[in-house]
Amino acid sequence: MRAEAQSHVDQIKSAIDLLRRFLDWDRALRRLDELNQRVEDPSLWNDAKAAQEVMRERRRLDEAITATRAIQQEMDDNAELIELGEAEGDNALVDDAVAALAALAQRAEKAKVEALLAGEVDANDTYVEVNAGAGGTESQDWAEMLQRMYTRWAERHGMKVELVDYHSGEQAGIKSATLLLKGENAYGYAKTESGVHRLVRISPYDSNARRHTSFASVWVYPVIDDDIEVEVNEGDLRIDTYRSSGAGGQHINTTDSAVRITHLPTGIVVACQNQRSQHKNRAEAMKMLKARLYEAELQRREAEANAEHAAKSDIGWGHQIRSYVLQPYQLVKDLRTGVTSTSPFDVLDGDLDRFMAAALSQKVTGETIEVEDVE
Repeated sequence: MRAEAQSHVDQIKSAIDLLRRFLDWDRALRRLDELNQRVEDPSLWNDAKAAQEVMRERRRLDEAITATRAIQQEMDDNAELIELGEAEGDNALVDDAVAALAALAQRAEKAKVEALLAGEVDANDTYVEVNAGAGGTESQDWAEMLQRMYTRWAERHGMKVELVDYHSGEQAGIKSATLLLKGENAYGYAKTESGVHRLVRISPYDSNARRHTSFASVWVYPVIDDDIEVEVNEGDLRIDTYRSSGAGGQHINTTDSAVRITHLPTGIVVACQNQRSQHKNRAEAMKMLKARLYEAELQRREAEANAEHAAKSDIGWGHQIRSYVLQPYQLVKDLRTGVTSTSPFDVLDGDLDRFMAAALSQKVTGETIEVEDVE
């Protein structure tokens, strides 16, 4: 088999293997049989709500199993066509089968990622909070570059982006900013970005043109639905108001309408200043707080301590999840999955899908790899 065709087959097999592991294949087949038997029982429909839940689970499992089998069958069929074409010297047949495998590989990758977005709130909108690390203007400029990166990524996926909170730097960049990304599976994708991000470049703020290393942290948490209850004791809150410090122009408010809420037991702090009234900013900040508390509970359940404490850890060496090097060479390297890109400016323009997909896959496989950071 041609090397190109074998590469496609290997990619498809990898996707199928991950889909099977994610579904827990043998258990999924047994469960689908059980659900099919329940659907055939007339008494199921005595409880309409229970029946709907059974039908939803059955449809989800059936679609996932059918899709996985279809990918496997199409891969096998095209592999056989390649063998037949090579045996008979039919290059046209081989070329068509290789092209079909290439298209199937893309479909398999898409199906894999979609299957991985099956978490409790993966489909929800999400907040993305960016905070500059120590280092003054250099780190604040880096934080603003990250803010733009996530804005561009969201726009590439047709999402709506709102700037919920914004604190500008003294000379350039931002001290912090919170984005609200609205779109399908916004949280499911973006949740993999929580952690510390490291930039290495020749600083535009250094007259001696020396190389600088800067850090900024990213914290991602979902917008929670109204039917998810999160209890918040008013006595556990400290609520401060202050004057908005937006990007300027009509967004500047001359009253103390911005609201900051501190949850004393956990130390979680949220702020909102994008609304004109203090009442609306307080309501939005409470939604953000409940979302943060809910995310912390999700992370506790998943036993992902590193993600849970990403925003609270030191924003510096030893905590980063990804490094972006602009000089003296160009490389972006994810320190969890080993995924790299030699086009950092494309990544900073929102080309993040490969990094997100690899991190999602890692959550399923549980496999960790040792990755050396770049210098």
